[in-house]
Parts: sequence; structure tokens; C-alpha cells
Amino acid sequence: ARAVLGPAGRTLRGTAVSMGNPHCVIFVDDVAAVPLDVWGPAIERDAFFPRRANVEFVAVENPDRAAVRVWERGSGATLACGTGACAVGVAGVLTGRLHRRVSLSLPGGSLDVEWAPDNHVYLNGPAAFVYDGVWR
Repeated sequence: ARAVLGPAGRTLRGTAVSMGNPHCVIFVDDVAAVPLDVWGPAIERDAFFPRRANVEFVAVENPDRAAVRVWERGSGATLACGTGACAVGVAGVLTGRLHRRVSLSLPGGSLDVEWAPDNHVYLNGPAAFVYDGVWR
């Protein structure tokens, strides 16, 4: 864990996790109360993350369940993030907040994460068609 500077001089404590890409997981009391469009970009660009970071805000309901909101580096707020969900599971175990198997509720739906004894992290969730478009 490391303190990261948020907007307006507010200090937030985050857990840095690499899932092949950098994540900063921040545990909060209520994810709905997080000003994602303010805190997300401030933490994404914190000097601690020279290549920027994905940011996950997490409210633990119990050791088996948590709510998550995601700020993806270079994209902004997203409905979900697979590597972000895995980072939340790992950070939750490392900080003693979550069990090794956890169900996460994100704006885009629910995902199940398991950090197995073999040190692999497994993600399970539905796949759904969301958008259609043409690239020009």
C-alpha cells in the first residue's frame, strides 16, 4: 500500500497491483460517493505510476462480496474491467479485506474472481453484446 495524492490535497491510500498492466486499488466506504471523474484521472497520472494506472474503487460488503467502480487509464470510467476485477481480488486478499474467492458487483454486471493456491488468478463472468458500430 502507498499513499497517493488525490485532488484538492486529499490523500488516499491505494494498493498497487500488476496484472500485466498497472492497477491502483483503493478501498472506500461507498463507491457511489466517489467523484470518479475527479479522483480517477488524478490517481491515474500520479507520479508513482510513470506509465499511468488503472484505478479501482472498492467498497467491501463482506469478505465474499464487494462493489467496484473502474477508471481505466486512457479511457476513463468503464462498466467493468477484467484485469481490474482480478487486481481487486488480489488487493483484497493482500490487505485482509476479502477471501480468495470473491463476487464483485460492477456497473456492467457481476464477476467472480479466485486467487487460487497455485497463485493463478481466475475470472468468471458473462459475456454480453454491448455495442455495434463501424470504424472509419
